[in-house]
Amino acid sequence: MPIENPSNQAIQNIFHTSKRVAVVGLSDDPNRTSYMVSEAMQKAGYEIIPVNPMVSEVLGEKAVASLTDIEGDVDIVNVFRRSEFLPDIAKDTVAIKANIFWAQLGVSNQEAYDYLREHNITTVMDRCIKVEHAKFK
Repeated sequence: MPIENPSNQAIQNIFHTSKRVAVVGLSDDPNRTSYMVSEAMQKAGYEIIPVNPMVSEVLGEKAVASLTDIEGDVDIVNVFRRSEFLPDIAKDTVAIKANIFWAQLGVSNQEAYDYLREHNITTVMDRCIKVEHAKFK
């Protein structure tokens, strides 16, 4: 099945019902896109969980090494990694029972998409979460 993103209405609903966002590949460098996007989402009221084994804290939040290290529920897994890493991240997303898998602009992977769909995870690929969020303010 080709990669097909949810409708605008479904994406708007994601933003209204989700509050906890695990950001895979979140950098502690304020000049990186992952930092800027996550900072904007944090300022919009979302709880950000940095997922990066190379940092201890980002945006005032304690970082974890992997998705499976997160305590509690995760609404959205927002991914800032290259496309070839998506299948493994998709498996961790299913393992933690997250509701939404979101791969950033320029990032997609058919294998990961198929796996997530098989496990009924709402999947968005090749879209910027900050840009999409701004559409529905």
